[in-house]
Amino acid sequence: KVDAVTEDSAAERAGFKPGDVITSIDGTKIGNFSEMQRIVATSPDRELQFVVDRAGRSVDLTASPERKEITDRFGNTFKIGLLGIKRSASPDDWTLERHDPATAFVMGVKECYFVVSRSLGYLYDVIKGREDADQLGGPLRIAQVSGQVATAGFLALLNLAAIISVSIGLINLFPIPMLDGGHLLFYGIEAVRGKPLSESTQEIGFRIGLAFVLMLMIFATWNDLIHLKFL
Repeated sequence: KVDAVTEDSAAERAGFKPGDVITSIDGTKIGNFSEMQRIVATSPDRELQFVVDRAGRSVDLTASPERKEITDRFGNTFKIGLLGIKRSASPDDWTLERHDPATAFVMGVKECYFVVSRSLGYLYDVIKGREDADQLGGPLRIAQVSGQVATAGFLALLNLAAIISVSIGLINLFPIPMLDGGHLLFYGIEAVRGKPLSESTQEIGFRIGLAFVLMLMIFATWNDLIHLKFL
């Protein structure tokens, strides 16, 4: 529920009103305010289609979250999308939901889909030049963030571990020789050709894949060093 709209914000220009209840974004149903925040934060400068419930009437709105640089309580800076709406901080507006294992499993699958889709969307925007590649991090930043998140408790650390696992799994499925996705690519080519690629061709592919992976590691580590102010 929208409790307030910031003046001269993307939300105000789009026509949001206090009391609006956001029901969906780009066709994705919204169950709570946090889900809306997460989609908006990962969609800076991207046009989003909102459906809101306004006093029982369905209203379609279009807004592009503004790109803003924020600093968290640990001093880390991030570029995220901000819409310019606020919610009430009253305890009466908060509810604690508990789910059975089956529902929790479905929610876990949806969470994995969200992480994968947003990761691919970010990489696509980097290639198109709409996003900066400085958000890519490597082992140093993972270690830093893990230590910071650990101060928030075990559940927060467990959630981070799950996100990292999904991200690593996604990268491993990229069609790059040396990764599992590269092996699947070779198997697919073999299925189409009816015979495997020659050993020399596969070796060239593995060398190219290894070079790409090493360059990616160096680039991510360089980003980490700059982010951690070692350079």
